[in-house]
Amino acid sequence: MNTSQSDRGGLIAGIDAGGTSTRATLLTTAAECLGYGKSGSGNPTSAGQELAGRSIVDAVAQALAAGGKAIDELDLIVAAVAGHGASGEEGWLLQALRDAGFSGRLVFESDLLALYFSGTAAPDGYAIVSGTGASVIRSEAGRLVGTVDGLGWLLGDRGSGFWIGHRAALAAVEELDGRGAPTALTPAVLEALEIMPSESLGYGRPALLEALIRQIYRGRPVELARLAPLVFAASGDQVARGILTEAGELLAHSFAAAYQGTGPLVVGGSVLAQPGLLIDVFAARVADLDAAVELLPAADGVLGSAVLALRHAGAEVDAAGHARLAESVAAARAR
Repeated sequence: MNTSQSDRGGLIAGIDAGGTSTRATLLTTAAECLGYGKSGSGNPTSAGQELAGRSIVDAVAQALAAGGKAIDELDLIVAAVAGHGASGEEGWLLQALRDAGFSGRLVFESDLLALYFSGTAAPDGYAIVSGTGASVIRSEAGRLVGTVDGLGWLLGDRGSGFWIGHRAALAAVEELDGRGAPTALTPAVLEALEIMPSESLGYGRPALLEALIRQIYRGRPVELARLAPLVFAASGDQVARGILTEAGELLAHSFAAAYQGTGPLVVGGSVLAQPGLLIDVFAARVADLDAAVELLPAADGVLGSAVLALRHAGAEVDAAGHARLAESVAAARAR
């Protein structure tokens, strides 16, 4: 690992801010992790800028406290924030950090690039994430240079948790409507949405179907993602297997659209973390494209946000340095 002379001895922080939680690491420019902090949602789109800013400041404060440092000692914060592009408006977070006493430099990075560097030190390669949404990125020389999908539930996110949950809801509706095959997903969806059975009719439909339709339309479309685990749990069901197979193929198709040559593929998100049919189909289709592509799992972007912070501080993190940093971050998280 090489570190520029001008940044030796400084303190930096890496932020991995997602829709569920925000994680912060406190680092020296020699790649030692001094502290770790965790707080609530740091996604300014889903949580709002004020709450997201508070969550990030709180996570940084926890990391500083763990390392016995103060916020005015920080030279640089690199924030990989879901729902905020690397070139997006920064005032909402910068002001929150300034109010807390931070006087250094703030840099935004892609949360998917952070996921990528959690899995590898290679500057060139790919990352795919499938959680509630789904997208693929391509890294070149350590910079995000290409994105496929990540278009949201209405226009894309193919193979995502939302996509799978939506297909589960459709399978239940179609069976009850007489247009679909019998499937174990129907009773599972009805139970998950707390729909009570009835023999009566509503608007010419079975009341059970009418109640299901109303319940689904009562919520936000993206909330259908919570039905995705039902499909994995029913993987012995023919309809569920068809959904999982198609999801794996769609995710592989998105990767193929981004693929421009060799490089590792970092794999993340709750959908691709599930063992079984979907990941097996995905891996097989990737191998059909190029058997040399190495799949590397990554649980989150914590390590990668630390790597990005070091890169912005002038350090180049090679494979050996990445391994040492991973050990240091893991030790800080365990304390």
